[in-house]
Order: sequence, then structure tokens, then C-alpha cells
Amino acid sequence: MAENLKVCRVACIATVAQLEVICREQGVKCDELGINKHNLCDYEVEYLCDYKKKVINIGKIQIVQELYLVKWKGYPESSNTWEPRKNLKCVDLLNQFWEDLNAEMRRQKKRAAPRRLDPATVSQIVQRAKLRQTLKQWETHLNSLGTHKGHIYVRNQVDLEGPPKNFTYINDYKVGDGILLNEVSVGCECTDCLENPVEGCCAGASQHKFAYNELGQVRIRPGLPIYECNKRCRCGIDCPNRVVQRGIQYSLCIFRTDNGRGWGVKTMERIRKNTFVMEYVGEIITTEEAERRGHIYDKEGATYLFDLDYVDDEYTVDAAHYGNISHFVNHSCDPNLQVYNVFIDNLDERLPRIAFFATRGIKAGEELTFDYNMKIDPVDAESTKMDSNFSLTGLPGSPKKRMRVECKCGVSTCRKYLF
Repeated sequence: MAENLKVCRVACIATVAQLEVICREQGVKCDELGINKHNLCDYEVEYLCDYKKKVINIGKIQIVQELYLVKWKGYPESSNTWEPRKNLKCVDLLNQFWEDLNAEMRRQKKRAAPRRLDPATVSQIVQRAKLRQTLKQWETHLNSLGTHKGHIYVRNQVDLEGPPKNFTYINDYKVGDGILLNEVSVGCECTDCLENPVEGCCAGASQHKFAYNELGQVRIRPGLPIYECNKRCRCGIDCPNRVVQRGIQYSLCIFRTDNGRGWGVKTMERIRKNTFVMEYVGEIITTEEAERRGHIYDKEGATYLFDLDYVDDEYTVDAAHYGNISHFVNHSCDPNLQVYNVFIDNLDERLPRIAFFATRGIKAGEELTFDYNMKIDPVDAESTKMDSNFSLTGLPGSPKKRMRVECKCGVSTCRKYLF
């Protein structure tokens, strides 16, 4: 009977780090954890906890020795030891420790660190070191989920806020109950969609010219829809009419803002004007469900509801609990991102994909923003189908009444209120 039983696996409630600690404490070697006889007693600095100066008298000479309290990787905090500066080869961790300590001294309005740190200062430094580890783990997780070219970084040098709770990172729409995405049934027959489009290619189906130039930059006016080639087209993934579907191409950073706007997103590299940056991704829900959730979000002081109102106000994207990096993009009254409606494998005009393109050249290190109350003037009869309110659900023009929220974008043309 026992031979017929399948292998049983039970999830371990301990983390890998905790298991490493146990192995080292008990002197147990473990191949799966990478602990063997050669590194069983290795000592690696995980982070620095404390600092003090010790005066040593050698005859009539006094020598001041700097000591650091070290948290060793793979060992419990009870194994922390004081080590002289000369024993530490971890230059980056030393620099990080002093960066955190100096920041704390400035916060306390002290000019320099004392010979011995008080418990409150030590606690702050340890919390920041642990937060950095937590954010690094989250960063690794985010990048393990993505298929895009760029890398996502996570930084918080402002407070002790960690990764958002009750938030799941996704790369494509999560479809809510009772909503169907009908896949496209036909594709183009082009072998070169840009130079030799057959019957206007996919873009020609809507009487609009090709949306992108040879560099992948959008060249049609805001307000006009973009029809990209789809999975049934003959062209390959390198087709010039496949831009949004190739995903994020830039390295971006989720960072903690220092003016009370929570998390934000900045680019780690230069972005050219009219270039695709990211999609607004979340859970697709009905407007009725969006209205119900909107009242809840109002009480929390934030909303991530985005109306899909290209032809009808039937559906909404909710990025509060499911979303991608766009979840963290802040509002600005003078934004550097512009919204376009994009159709790829689904041609239902009630369910466009929301894509952000750069309105101008964006420098490395600059924060990415879009206008939560973006207005677009119709440019022809076709574009009148586009709702003039490309905005988060409940902003002016939407039937949902919302609380008035102060704007903190800080630009000279700030309207003072988000909505």
C-alpha cells in the first residue's frame, strides 16, 4: 500500500534565512541551502547595528578606536558582536550605515554622531537596515514577474514604509466576474506593415494612419485610438506596429516621495518624446462595482479607479489591489505622460488598453506623472467617440461624486486640487 502513495510535500513555515540560522547554530550542513563544510562557519556582515568610540590607553598615549556592532548573515541577533573598523571589509555597508546615521543626526538637529549612540537612534538605524532588506526582496519579486526589458528598482530614503499591503503585482488585466474579453478573429496579411501595408494593415481598419514611426514613437494625436497588430497577424514581434504589447522597455524606480505623496515612479534612463512608457493595468470591473468601491476608497483617501470610457462608460480599471508599476505613478498638473487607448487582441471598444506615452523628452532620475483629470479636445468626428475625460473614476465629468483632494504636485501651473 505504501508503495502506491504519492510523495507528500509539506510547506515549511520558516523562511530560508531562518533555516540558515538553525543550520549554523546546530552545525548542520545542507546542500539545498548552500551550507557545506567549507562555509558552515563563514561570517558575512548582513548589516551594521550600532557604533561607538572606545578610548585605549597605551602608556601616556590615548588611542580612539571605532567599533561597530555587526549583525552576521545567517546568525541570530544574539550572536551580534562588536568589531573594530579594521576588521570590516564591507565598504558599501559602512557607507550605508553612515548615510543612515548622518540622516538621523540631521533629523535630530545634531552636528555629529556622539561617542555612543542612544537606543532610539540605534533602533532607527536597525529598522532602516531591515526595511532595506524587505524592499530588496520585494524588488527581486517584482522583477521575477516581469517579461519586459527594463529593471524595476525600489528605494525608500524618506521613512520606514515598506511594500504596500494587500497589493498583487500583475502584468496584464485581471478580468472581473461577468466580463468577457473577446479575442480578435482576424489579422493582417502584411510582411512589412510599415512600408507595405496590405489594405491599410490593422491601423487602416479604423481609417487612421499608422500610429508609430520607424522608431516606435507615436505620431497620431491624443484622442485617436491605436490599433496594433495582433496574434493572428502574419508579422512577427519585431513589427513596427507592435509597441505597447512588447511591454516596458526602460528601467524604472518605485521610490518614496519626500513631500507626502507616498510612493512615486521615476525613470532610471532617458526617455525620448512620444515613446511608450507603460500601461495602466488592474482589475476590470463594471462601473456599478467601481462606484461601490469608490466610496470605500474615498474613506481611505486614495483611489486607483480609471474609467474605460472610449465609447461607453461601462467598465473601469481598478488598480488598488491588482496592478503593475503604474499603480505608483503620481498626478501632476503639468505631466510628462499622455494617455492613449490601444486595441490589440481585443477589439471591443468598451475595453481598450490604457497606454502612457512620453509627452516630451524625460531625463534620467525624473519622476513620471500623468494628469488624473486629463482633457482631450476632439480633432475629428471619429474622436468625438472618445470621452473628453481621460481620468480616474469620479473626477469632473464622471457621474460619481468624490471628495475634494488637495494637489501636491508642486508645479507653477498647479490647479491646487486633484478633484
